[in-house]
This record gives sequence, C-alpha cells and structure tokens, in this order.
Amino acid sequence: MPEPELIDHAGLDSAVYLRIYLMGLKIFVPIAFLAWTILVPVNWTNGTLAAAAKIANITASDIDKLSISNIPLGSQRFWAHIVMAYGFTFWTCYVLQKEYEKVANMRFHFLQAERRRPDQFTVLVRNVPPDPDESVGELVEHFFLVNHPDHYLTNQVVYNANKLASLVKKKKKLQNWRDYYQLKFSRKRTDRPLMKTGFLGLWGTKVDAIDHYTSEIEKVSREIVEEREKVANDPKSIMPASFVSFKTRWAAAVCAQTQQSRNPTLWLTDWAPEPRDVYWPNLAIPYVSLTVRRLIIGVAFFFLTFFFMIPITLVQSLASIEGIEKVVPFLKPVIEVKFIKAFIAGVLPGLALKLFLVFLPTILMIMSKFEGFISLSSLERRGAARYYLFNLVNTFLCSVIVGSALTQLKSFIHQSPNQIPRTIGVAIPQRATFFITYIMVDGWAGVAMEILRIKPLIIFHLKNFFLVKTEKDREEAMDPGSIGFNTGEPQIQLYFLLGLVYAAVTPVLLPFILVFFALAYVVFRHQVINVYNQEYESGAAFWPDVHGRIITALVISQLLLMGLLATKEAAQSTPFLIALPVLTLYFHQYCKGRYEPAFIRYPLEEAMMKDTLERAREPNLNLKSYLQSAYLHPVFKAEDDDESMEMDETEKWENESVLVPTKRSSRLNTPLASKMGSSPPSQYENDRASNL
Repeated sequence: MPEPELIDHAGLDSAVYLRIYLMGLKIFVPIAFLAWTILVPVNWTNGTLAAAAKIANITASDIDKLSISNIPLGSQRFWAHIVMAYGFTFWTCYVLQKEYEKVANMRFHFLQAERRRPDQFTVLVRNVPPDPDESVGELVEHFFLVNHPDHYLTNQVVYNANKLASLVKKKKKLQNWRDYYQLKFSRKRTDRPLMKTGFLGLWGTKVDAIDHYTSEIEKVSREIVEEREKVANDPKSIMPASFVSFKTRWAAAVCAQTQQSRNPTLWLTDWAPEPRDVYWPNLAIPYVSLTVRRLIIGVAFFFLTFFFMIPITLVQSLASIEGIEKVVPFLKPVIEVKFIKAFIAGVLPGLALKLFLVFLPTILMIMSKFEGFISLSSLERRGAARYYLFNLVNTFLCSVIVGSALTQLKSFIHQSPNQIPRTIGVAIPQRATFFITYIMVDGWAGVAMEILRIKPLIIFHLKNFFLVKTEKDREEAMDPGSIGFNTGEPQIQLYFLLGLVYAAVTPVLLPFILVFFALAYVVFRHQVINVYNQEYESGAAFWPDVHGRIITALVISQLLLMGLLATKEAAQSTPFLIALPVLTLYFHQYCKGRYEPAFIRYPLEEAMMKDTLERAREPNLNLKSYLQSAYLHPVFKAEDDDESMEMDETEKWENESVLVPTKRSSRLNTPLASKMGSSPPSQYENDRASNL
C-alpha cells in the first residue's frame, strides 16, 4: 500500500509512526556498514583484553574483543573512532533534517487536503474570569462578539459532568446484566433466573434477576435526570472554560495563536482537540490547579525513577555467569548446570528487566491524567516522554554503571583508587552483551508477540470469561485498540540510543538493532493496515518529540565516548570530540526554529486558502449547525433516538450556546477596560458603536 493510501486508510499519525522505523534503518544501515568495515578490524587486531584478564582478573568475552576496550592505552587507533564519530553524527543529522522536512510537508499537505473537522474552526478558551452579572456562556459570547465581531460563531461551555458520566456508565453496566439474564431466560423459559444481592452474588437474599436489574436501572435513570438538572442549574457545575467556534479557519487560527487579554493569565486560548481526542474528565479540573498537580507528579516521578533503581540493580547482578560466581561463589555448582547456565546467560537478565517494566506504562498514564492534560494525544505524548526518561535512567544508565561495577567488583576491591576510573572505562563497552540479550528478548520477541497478539488474546479470553455478558460486550472486548504511542515510541527511542552509543564503541550490537527495525517495520505496517483502529488524529504532532529524543541520544553517545577515551590516555585525540555536542545542539536549534512551528502553529496563509476553496465549493454551507453540538459532552447526547425524554434533554443542551442577550450594556460602548482584563475599545469599535 503506497504511503498516500496508507494515510487515507489509517491517518497521518500511523503513517508517520511507521516512518520512525524507516528512519532507524536509514540511519543505522550506513553506520553499521562503516563500523564493521573500519572499526571492527581496528578493534579486533589487538590483544589488550587478553593481557588484562591475566594481570587484573578482568572479565571479558569474545564480543568484548570486537569493542574499543581491546585497544591499548594511548594508541593512535583511537583516531579511527573519533573520525567515525564525526561521520556517524553528520549522517544522523542529515537523515534527521530530511525526515523533519518531509514530515512537516506531509503535515501541511494533510491539513490542506483534510476534510472539514470541528477542531479546524474551534479553540478552547480557559481561565475565563468570573463575573457577577453574566454566566460563563454569556460572558464568553460577549467577549468574543466584542473582540472578534465579524468572525465569532458560537460557543459551548464546559460542564463538570464527571458524576453524571459515572452514573451513565453504571446504568450501562446494569443494562448489560439485565440483557444477559433476559437472554438466559429466553433460552430456557421454565425458570426465571435468580440472583443473590450480596457481594459478587455470593450471598444475600435471592431475588428475580430481571426484575432486580430493571428496578436498579429505573433508580439510576432517576438519579441521572436529577444530576442533569443539577448540572444545568448549578453555576458551580459550569467550568471557567468554553469551546469557541468561528466562521472561518483563519479566524480560529488568529484566536488560537494570539493573546486575547492584556492580562496574560486570563482568556487563554489554544487549539481545541478534535472531539474524539478530548479527554472529558480533565476538563473539569480548574486551570489554576494544573501547576500544583504537575509539580506533585514531577516529584512523584523522580522518586519512582530513583527507587526503581533497586530492583534494576538486582537484575544487573544476573547479567553474566562470571559476575554471579564472583559475587556468590557458593552457587557455582548450581549455575554450572548446562541448562541453568544457558538460561541465565541468554534469557534471564533481559526477561527479568522486562517483567519489572510491565506495569510502568499504566502507572505513567495515571500520572499524566492527574496532571490534567485534556486530550488523549497529549496524554500519550506526556506518558511517552516520562517512559523515555525512565528507560534512559534505569534501563540504560543504571544497567551500564551498576552492571559494570558488579562485573568488576573483585578488581575494585583489590586495586588502588586511582585505577578505578580506568577499570570502569574498560568495563562500560562490555555491557553490550547484556543489551544484545535485551534487544533479543524485548525487541525481537516483542515483535513476534505483536504479530501473534498473545497478550490481547489472553486479555480477551479473561474478559470473555469474567465480564462479557452480551454480544455488545463481546464486540467491545474484541476491540484491537490503537497502536499505543505512549509505549511503542519510547521503546524505539531506546534502540536509537543503544545504536548511537555503541556504534563507535561496540559495533557488534548494530546488526541486532537493524534486525529489530526491519522486523518491527514489516510487522507494525501490517498491524496498522489490518488490525489497529485509529483512536484520534493529531496530524503527527509528536514528531518534534521524536526528533528531540534522537538528538538527546546523539549527545549522550558523544559524551560517553569522550568519557571513555579520557580513560584511555588519548589526551591528544579526545579534545577533538568537544565540538561534536556543540555542533549537534546547534543543529537541533536550527531544526527547532525551521520546522517545529509547522507542528505547533497553523499558517494563516494555509487557513485562508482552505477557507476560500470551501466557500467556492459550498457557498450555502450552514457551519453553525455543523458545529453546534460538536463539543457537547458525550453524556448529554441521546443514547437512543427512540427515547424522547433523552432527546428533549439533549436538545436543551445543544441549544444552550445560541445567541443570548447580555445583562449589561455592550462593551462596544464601554470607554474603559473592564475588570475581565480585555483591552479598551479600538477606534474601529468606537466607529462601529457610533453607527449602531
């Protein structure tokens, strides 16, 4: 399937996500070729590790002999690694620049060719100041009629409907149970189904199941009606926020990308997420509490990352047979058993680390929701950012530093302190063995599990056995879900980091990276086309994060190579690496200024062009009816068109945002700025007022 067809089929987010795997191949295929043709022979033709093992009792394997550790101190051969480091950096930056440019153009083309969507005309206004004379809806309408008189169309205020949503969810659950017992009774009409009213139906009074759930549904329905009335009439249920829609995309772009008030903390505007991307529970969080929430989560994430080092450290003690035998020599007879030895050396370290990380994405997503992000896409991007930092600290840095220390524990104890930095410098490349195992367990096996979908299959059967009561439940249980950006992208970034760090240090790791990217691209392309459902569309808004993390990996690889060469007595050659991080950061700033605006702003030129074409094609378009209920909370929408009561209630909510007369004189006639923080009327507004 060509890429344009893939975008039409699965969306730009999915197509650009697949380009991350392609970019990995573009970066590492030439790097692997150069590393194996130049650096591997340079490393192999030395006997440093063999001699060091006899003198200092340093643990080394055949793979380590292909690394930079096998080059003697002060050797002129380090110039080859420095030259290759420059080559790897320039090639990586070249690919990153081309991909950034390509994805930015794809985004512009996608937005220009995209069908009409409510979020193209709508901005989210937050931190609306309180006013004693007007409700939030009236105040928002008044403000935008004054400041955007020719472009304002309508608005939909944000309600705190979380309790109502929980009641609707409870009603749906009760209806599923009633449908289940009705289906059971229809198959066997001799006896009506009975149930116990106690916990999980294990004890309590026996009652008729159908009658019980019917009465419970009626009770919850009354509670829903009462809660709707409460939300409608209680001013405290209306949040100081609103979805404001405009007549044109151009007007929405101007509003979303400009400051609305002289007070920069009031009337904050930003692009509204598309309706299916909105995470409705977080819209009820007061804007002023977001800073405190994010501070709390920042501290919590720090402690989560720090305390997770303890089990990670224990895992690293299993990284090699020799390391275990040095730390716990009494287990040597058990470890030397052929099967156990093969399992510990080949599978256990990576598998144990993977098991520790199973529940981490769920924890990080809960933390992101607590922070108050209002869209599913921003929640996933935040979760991905934290997952990446966690992998960087625990999976990579902790594995390298702690694992190396454990491997060389005996040498540390029996040598002078001034020799410890040199021992660490020699030992760091030897962690490639552990990461090769991790790539096979987490990467290769993970891709195989993805194509087999073992985990979703197990989850489906568990749901089918314990939760599924009706065909509707079964359809929901069979939902394949989306591609999972918050877990997949940080995993990819870890392999970018490993490849860039070990390209000049231990090139033997690069083929394993290439196999992962190739297999993952083929498998996930198949999954995107045939399996996954797209949950939302952000227009590849995540690409600046992808670019920034690869730049971070590149800088880390350069700094680690500098530190490693500093222990190799390469004083003449090491200073030449100082320019690499500086050039890389300068390149990042260039890309940030050149391409990132395409992902955070919408050019007025593009908006005007799309508006002009739409007016020419559909001159009689009724945009207000299209946008009227686009951002109505889902719980206010009718669940069944045949239920007239719910339809009437929905119509009431949908008509909430029609034009209403204000309770005070128009601000067009107000000579001074009001307490809401808006600017004084312009000369245009005064002229307009005089003509009224």
